Amino acid sequence: MPSWALTGLPASLTQHPLGRIDDPDSSLEEVIDEADAITAVKNLGNKQALNTDYLDSGYQSGQLFPFPLNNDLQMAAFSLTNSVPMTQSFQERWYMNLNSLMDRALIPHCGNGDDLYIITGAVPSDNKVKDRVAVPEFVWLAACCAIPGGGWAMGFVKHTREGDIIEDVMVKDLEKLLPYKPQLFQNNCGETEQDTEKMRKILEMVNQVQDEERSVQSPESSSSLSSARSQRSALLSPEAPEKGSSFLGKLLGFIATPLFKLFQLIYYIMIAALKNVVYLLWFITKLVMNGIENSLYRLSSAAMSYFIAIGEELVSIPWKVLKVMAKIIRAILRILCCVLKAVCRVLSIPVRVLVDIATFPVYTMGAIPIVCRDIAMGLGGTISLLFDTAFGTMGGLFQIVFSVFRRIGYRVTFDNSGEL
Repeated sequence: MPSWALTGLPASLTQHPLGRIDDPDSSLEEVIDEADAITAVKNLGNKQALNTDYLDSGYQSGQLFPFPLNNDLQMAAFSLTNSVPMTQSFQERWYMNLNSLMDRALIPHCGNGDDLYIITGAVPSDNKVKDRVAVPEFVWLAACCAIPGGGWAMGFVKHTREGDIIEDVMVKDLEKLLPYKPQLFQNNCGETEQDTEKMRKILEMVNQVQDEERSVQSPESSSSLSSARSQRSALLSPEAPEKGSSFLGKLLGFIATPLFKLFQLIYYIMIAALKNVVYLLWFITKLVMNGIENSLYRLSSAAMSYFIAIGEELVSIPWKVLKVMAKIIRAILRILCCVLKAVCRVLSIPVRVLVDIATFPVYTMGAIPIVCRDIAMGLGGTISLLFDTAFGTMGGLFQIVFSVFRRIGYRVTFDNSGEL
């Protein structure tokens, strides 16, 4: 666990990178005293503050980051480049605020500080110490807890005006207060995945730190409150003597004190409830605003994507038209090629075959009468042949019969003649 104790170094120590601000050719490699650096660095103090600037000014060099990040001593964190002019009272309150915030609010809600990142700075005002060193209008601190899925980010601002307490702000709002509106953390410290429950607990601790600072800054109000209480007691017992030895005065005081305590408790409860309601409304408003902002961002992203897609389609239309025309031309060429092939094949057929094909209908029509005549003649010949066959067969039969009967008659005649 890193050490967050308020540790400091003598402001007269200067490290070699600081000397190089005024003299880039400086060869200092060790932390040396400022008196020795004057002889070793050319034009020392032209671009940075020196301890002599704070003499008899009412200000002292106050560290913006007055604690080491780990157990090792960070010398550069306590050099004059990390310092701004602060009054004694402001410096004490700033250190007290940072120590309380680190120990009670920030580190306990970020894995004991292992993933906690801190950035500090100051915004200068027109007021300068000895017309050289600008007194800050306010100092600020930004904290980022980079735990995936459970991180958070928060900023703190403290004005240098007397009586002002440290204020908690969102990191986005803090960036708007700084010159040139820088982005303090990459991706806004995982803004879309921040743990709102941890932030709520941190705000509760911040409220306690603010209340403590108010009580420290206003001891006079506490004394006035005590005097008011005594006046109320005196008004409740006007007949009591100065030493309060009267029994009636004691009785009235005994009765009035619990009532006063009760009213005071009710007052504090109402103030605390009102404060919590205000913070709750503020938190809900922030959530709603963040939701609206995210919705608008997503809507704009979707619209941008839609217009980009339409643009791409519009740009691709000429190319698609050219592709279609190329396909049409290729199809026409294929048709022409097929027609030419058919013509070539037709032309490759012999002329005699074409003549025969052309005269085939003529020959066919001319051959029909001849064929019909031949058919008729064939039928007639067939009929005559049938008649001839029939008559020939009948004649042959008659001739055979006649021949048989003639032979039989001859024999009969011959036999009769022998007898005679």
